[in-house]
Amino acid sequence: MKSIRQKKILNLIENQVVSTQKELADFLIEAGFEVTQATVSRDIKELNLIKISLGENSYRYAAPQEAIVVSEKKFEFVLREFVMDVDYSENIVVVKTAPANANVVAYALDNFTWKEVIGTVAGDDTILLVVKPKEAVEQIVKRIREYIEQ
Repeated sequence: MKSIRQKKILNLIENQVVSTQKELADFLIEAGFEVTQATVSRDIKELNLIKISLGENSYRYAAPQEAIVVSEKKFEFVLREFVMDVDYSENIVVVKTAPANANVVAYALDNFTWKEVIGTVAGDDTILLVVKPKEAVEQIVKRIREYIEQ
């Protein structure tokens, strides 16, 4: 039961903003688990969960591998310095970079706070950025253009 509960915890924090142990316990109870705050506290410790900033004194639980978040300042610098152009088709955004810089930009895009970006594939000077849902593509392209046109 513990392993099932802990898998559920990982699923919850991946798909929802969970800021407190009480919120996590409430989500688990809604999902049919009988838990106490002490149980949730032990699970958090065993899973090595951390809290990451959402900005303005707001935090959420995250798995350790989620902890890498690119700051706004670094993100802005990377896009402004290395992105040459951006275009899209369906749910794929194509980002053109200066030669040998696609990996740096892809890293920033993968680790910034845009939940619509589900992944990137980088070559030498081109990145394929996958966006979900498809309706969010134009907004992502607009945001990238705002950074590179500053």
